[in-house]
Amino acid sequence: MVRENFSAYLTVMKNGYRLSAATGLHRGDRDHQQDQVTLLTHRRVSGCVLGVVADGMGGRTGGRKASDQVLMTARQLFDRFVPENEDAAVLLQQIGQEAHLVIRLTALSAEQEPHSTIAAFLIGPGGGCHWIHCGDSRIYHFHGSTLVHRTVDHSYVQTLVQNGEISPEEAETHPKSNVLTSCLGMEHDPTLDLHFIPQLQPGDFILACSDGIWHYFTTEELASVLNALPPREASVFLIEKARLRAQGSGDNMSLAIVKVDALEEEEEPEPPHITSW
Repeated sequence: MVRENFSAYLTVMKNGYRLSAATGLHRGDRDHQQDQVTLLTHRRVSGCVLGVVADGMGGRTGGRKASDQVLMTARQLFDRFVPENEDAAVLLQQIGQEAHLVIRLTALSAEQEPHSTIAAFLIGPGGGCHWIHCGDSRIYHFHGSTLVHRTVDHSYVQTLVQNGEISPEEAETHPKSNVLTSCLGMEHDPTLDLHFIPQLQPGDFILACSDGIWHYFTTEELASVLNALPPREASVFLIEKARLRAQGSGDNMSLAIVKVDALEEEEEPEPPHITSW
């Protein structure tokens, strides 16, 4: 396996919980990488973490421009974010709305049709977690091996499922499974769905990923992997297994994983650090 990008870090929240996290990014079997992913720790506030997955669409250069813009917007706004005084939900909405506007301007000036999904979560230093999504990149919240909540795709097949016209199993192999009803860069305003977890607990996992990952796993399989392996090893395993199951026709893959653990009584809090592979 070619490891294009893996990273991991450890940080401690104010409530004494420890966050361990990792990202993974792989081109899959495509000629070009249009996915982007990042995990950012706040440069002034320990335990404040932003994770973003963006799946770009619109051809070789257009899709990458769109996903790059999502991450650039997220970094700029997060850098100015003041966790003690500002609303995380408002910040995530600003990221989605501003990235959408810039992608639309790019489409007008470059005569391209760039689009991107977004799946972003922000964990505050006190343990609350907000997330936002648009498109079919997903966010999952697990406690141990149990699914607590996940996003609902903005896609044509999801609409069919919700209307009772097809089953979730039929949606997985539907010929229009890649048709989105909302994403950043479309002509109409994007649907930006918000969710709030008041307090993350030890044993919780947050997974954000593009469809190049979740398409090849059941929810139960994802939960099992996250519960059994540390975030970096889980990232490697999921990408390797997705490539194997794709049988040479896999999409770009991106994911971000955060695990919440309680500090042991004798364990001293460690300063944040980031490692790349």
